[in-house]
Amino acid sequence: MYAGVDCGTQSTKVVIVDTAQGVIGEASHAHRLDEGEGGRREQHPEEWLAALRSAFADAVEQARIDPRAIRAIGVSGQQHGMVALDARGEPLYPAKLWCDTETALHNEALVEKLGGHQACLETLGLMLQTGYTASKVAWLRDTHPELYRRIDTLLLPHDYLNFWLTGERVAESGDASGTGYFDTRSRTWHHDVFRAIAPELDPERVLPRLIDSRAPVGRVRPEVARELGLSENVLVASGGGDNMMAAIGTGNIAPGLVTMSLGTSGTVCAFADHPVVEASGLVANFCASSDGWLPLVCTMNVTSATTRVRELFGFDIATFGEQVAAAPVGADGVMILPFFNGERVPALPHATASFVGLTSRNTTPANLCRAVVEGTTFGMRYGLDLLGPLAQRASQVRLVGGGARSPVWRQIVADVLDVEVICPNVTEAAALGAAIQAVWCDDHERGANRTLAELCDGLVSLDQQTLTRPQAANVPRYQALYRTYRQALAERYHVPV
Repeated sequence: MYAGVDCGTQSTKVVIVDTAQGVIGEASHAHRLDEGEGGRREQHPEEWLAALRSAFADAVEQARIDPRAIRAIGVSGQQHGMVALDARGEPLYPAKLWCDTETALHNEALVEKLGGHQACLETLGLMLQTGYTASKVAWLRDTHPELYRRIDTLLLPHDYLNFWLTGERVAESGDASGTGYFDTRSRTWHHDVFRAIAPELDPERVLPRLIDSRAPVGRVRPEVARELGLSENVLVASGGGDNMMAAIGTGNIAPGLVTMSLGTSGTVCAFADHPVVEASGLVANFCASSDGWLPLVCTMNVTSATTRVRELFGFDIATFGEQVAAAPVGADGVMILPFFNGERVPALPHATASFVGLTSRNTTPANLCRAVVEGTTFGMRYGLDLLGPLAQRASQVRLVGGGARSPVWRQIVADVLDVEVICPNVTEAAALGAAIQAVWCDDHERGANRTLAELCDGLVSLDQQTLTRPQAANVPRYQALYRTYRQALAERYHVPV
């Protein structure tokens, strides 16, 4: 038995995996998101621990197993979050999350300090983006200098959960790629960049030790093992960022596939066997947690945007889907630029959302609901286009996240992208990926020789009922609508067409 944990923005999910049967138990527990003026979005790490405890107990109960049968745990976490610890291992400040845009000006200043756009690409292999950990450290230095001076360790969310489980302060290359002070080509911390961000902090002391993605962090601490009902010596795998774990959980560990997540944010990624440093810097040249690289594009407004429109009308999820299906392709001329949270791709951190094309005849709940689904999907298409040949060679998109559960949304994705889409049977792909990585790590420690590809073949299955192919009549209509969307970006935000 193995456990996979995914600490996301809205909840922590846990899956229990039997390598002979697959997922036998899963559960989740919600978090509170603290939002404030200027794009502040934070969570307290203690909420993650409370959610992990509850979800773990519920998943074990659903699986009807003795938790002492669990051999190893893998942890996935929302990328980029800053968890600053003091010398006692206590958080100094709530974790600033990936979707926090309060540090946008700090990010702009850091890019300038490092020599500009091209210098960042040459130095780090990627472009610093608002939301990466680097600007959060700079923000804490400026706004809370007394807390900044007490920093003993800087961790990412999944690193922090590993620290709670084991007492070890370590990181791995996939998640570390999103800090902004990690060289994604050499897979090492970039100490000179870190010193430019935080000159008073010693990177040798405050940055966690890097380990290989198949290596263990350590063993679960005895007091945590007793609390969770585990046996002694349960292994904790390296884990990784949620995007890296979702790639493993969808079997996206070799060229030819694309994983797309319709979650709070939207991500699209494809495996590469070499670094991919794209000229615009909008493609994040992240390392994969399965060897190789995972070029990735992240948009900040997907189900976060659809939820705002859905709740505006007081619709539940089922009614919202019915409204989307009732409206025609193109929503009778209504289009939305859905940048409620600013936007990362295209790089518009200060943007706001706009409905375009409203008239007295087309302003209906159904059209507005369909427009927000189409608008967020156009944003995903924008990101997919940036992946270039990696996306063009893809024969299939594997769709995960809450939006993937909607048949009408799946059809819109297939039509907008003009490619077939399908969902895995286990929709909690990041948690499943973390569990698979735990098996991989445990095998490695035991001297077994199963490859990660073999494990994915055995544990990742696809839900054929969700297979959705493009509708020939809709593809050219969406091509035209996507051009209109790009034109609106150009007119309002000067984004090149």
